[in-house]
Amino acid sequence: MKEIKRMLLISRMERDSPKVFHYAVSLCHKLEAELFVMHSVHNPFGGEGWNLPVPNLEEEYKKLLADTRKKLEAMIAGEKQNGMKITEIIATGEPTHDILKTIKEQQIDLLVMAAHSEGKLEHMLFGRSQEEIIRRLPCSLMLVKSEPGPVGY
Repeated sequence: MKEIKRMLLISRMERDSPKVFHYAVSLCHKLEAELFVMHSVHNPFGGEGWNLPVPNLEEEYKKLLADTRKKLEAMIAGEKQNGMKITEIIATGEPTHDILKTIKEQQIDLLVMAAHSEGKLEHMLFGRSQEEIIRRLPCSLMLVKSEPGPVGY
């Protein structure tokens, strides 16, 4: 079995990101592994906003990103103060490409990310990238489950 020494956590700034972070940190401590945290910030609204009759959706999405980012930054800072080596990566391009490129460049042994069904809203915001990432993944994968929600949402 290959030893896990370099772990990549994908944060899409979702509400489950802190839970996924805790799993990754716990595992890194046990394995004495180095942690990379990729903030994958995909802008589903494009540069000019959306042309839909839902004017507050983009602002709510930006607020969700900011709130989640603030929580993660505090958790990362706390772990760094305790001596854990964490490298942060900001990715604003196409998620699948950025994640696979980082795995190759950083020689990642284990990818950690939230497990979700990519319902209609997630598909709209992130595309079907999780399925594509899993199919093309050159390393092992750990999916962190959350409480199941309604199907298709």
